[in-house]
Amino acid sequence: MKVVTTINELRDHIKSIKSNHKSIGFVATMGALHKGHLSLMERAKKENDVLVTSIFVNPLQFGPEEDYEVYPRSIEKDRELAESQKTDILFAPSVDEMYPRSMVNEVNITSGTDVLCGKSRPGHFNGVATVVLKLFQLVQPDYAYFGQKDAQQAAIIKNMVNDFNIPVHVVACETMREEDGLAISSRNIYLTDKERRQSAFLYESLQRAMHQVKEGIIDPLVLQEEIHSYLKKHTDAEIDYVQILSFPELKEINTIAGQIIIAGALQFTKARLIDNILLHVNEMEGGNKYVSHHDEI
Repeated sequence: MKVVTTINELRDHIKSIKSNHKSIGFVATMGALHKGHLSLMERAKKENDVLVTSIFVNPLQFGPEEDYEVYPRSIEKDRELAESQKTDILFAPSVDEMYPRSMVNEVNITSGTDVLCGKSRPGHFNGVATVVLKLFQLVQPDYAYFGQKDAQQAAIIKNMVNDFNIPVHVVACETMREEDGLAISSRNIYLTDKERRQSAFLYESLQRAMHQVKEGIIDPLVLQEEIHSYLKKHTDAEIDYVQILSFPELKEINTIAGQIIIAGALQFTKARLIDNILLHVNEMEGGNKYVSHHDEI
């Protein structure tokens, strides 16, 4: 595994790979690697000739009151984990390398940022899209892999790729979970023992809503209230949001039909947790509905 910290060195490696007509699979991370990241790397390696993994804690996507300064960083452990997944190039630039001067231009996402995580994190997805665009320009991947846990992020990146004709296939993969259903996240280490026990109720509440859809409930407001009440009853966390939207458009809906996302976010003392379930709801003869659960976007 080659560890690369400068843009010029990365460009040299990418130029060589492209000249040999090898495909590149790319996994962008902020480090603190866990099983979710490793599953993305494993798939990227399996489906491409070369695996490039990046580790960069991007300051543009953190708000002034968020956890940029204390976001978990473990570069030596991350190197070992990246190498264990047969990463060919690990790109780990500094902030000064990625942003040598103040940005004159940034990506401005105009749709899908006023709901879910974007509602309480203004500017977050502009920061995400800006760094992802820079990384796509540098790595020039054929395929880029993201986790479904961050479904809003994956949808926004897919839309950016489509809007700007970026020659990258965005692949969103199944969320990796703990045994009790909690989505694996770098921020889970911030949970107290009590909060860790309560955290499993987030996914459970979404699953309950999914089953209610299968039973015929099609009013999103009713389901959102059910999820909200369930989380209030079983956790001490502040409920950031509970929303049911069309997907990938991320628009509010009056009735549950087509492809939708059921999503929620909880703010515990030091950890903010997000999760979602994607469903496809089809109308069948006789008014019955067929509901399928999508593990991947």
